[in-house]
Amino acid sequence: MKNTNTLIAPVLKWAGGKRQILKTIVSLLPQNISAYCEPFVGGGALLFNLLPKVAYVNDIAPELINVYRVIKNNVEGLINFLKQYRNEPEFFYQVRSWDRNKEYFSLSMLEKAARTLYLNKTCYNGLYRVNSKGQFNSPFGNYARPNIVNADGLRAVSGYFNSAKVSLTSVDYADVLGTLPKNCFVYLDPPYHPISKTSSFVSYTGNGFSRDEQIRLRENCEDLTLRGIKFMLSQSFSEFTMGLYSHYNITTVEAKRAINSKGNRRGKIPELIIRNY
Repeated sequence: MKNTNTLIAPVLKWAGGKRQILKTIVSLLPQNISAYCEPFVGGGALLFNLLPKVAYVNDIAPELINVYRVIKNNVEGLINFLKQYRNEPEFFYQVRSWDRNKEYFSLSMLEKAARTLYLNKTCYNGLYRVNSKGQFNSPFGNYARPNIVNADGLRAVSGYFNSAKVSLTSVDYADVLGTLPKNCFVYLDPPYHPISKTSSFVSYTGNGFSRDEQIRLRENCEDLTLRGIKFMLSQSFSEFTMGLYSHYNITTVEAKRAINSKGNRRGKIPELIIRNY
């Protein structure tokens, strides 16, 4: 289940990506995973590293899951559509403004997927962020040569999606967890509990992930344990988080903040890897 195809890799940069601590995560995985679930998939660093033959892939961000669905079902159409996009500020802000108009809702899945990928590749620091109305609001990144099309990578991911049994959904994570078979392994990478008043970042969906939501997530983890389903959870290092999961196996790792509007706030910080095995 190890990825030997270097072309199969995350196609978007997403808040909370795990590529930098992937080796540590992989070293802590259980043996013989026959089915895999990732209910907060984001960029899917672990998914594309493992390439499970059976995978339940979910994210509450519909635009993200739409990208994956289009990659699976119409990758050549997506590649051709992306070739029309230009790395120019005027064009960027024109495309960014589409979701301010009611016509946006009549766009095809292909058009929306191409827009999401384009904005992700050309916006500042790859920060795919929306406001409370669900409107994309990151500024132009002004990069010299962003890889807007990435045809080989898109085809490789499409090949994986079509060779494996991959379910792609955009629903509440609990709806996914509640239907999993006992032999499934779950990796949870939810929005982190903030470690300061300014550190919270959940605006890639426009929905908050409150303290109560963190407690609800713990309750879902308890349910997985009672059902005999193994899980691994990534979370921020805080007294609140440590208290929620004190009876589980906890490993502390250091991770660099990959996405922040200010470069001097991207230093290494401790994170938790929590397991029920």
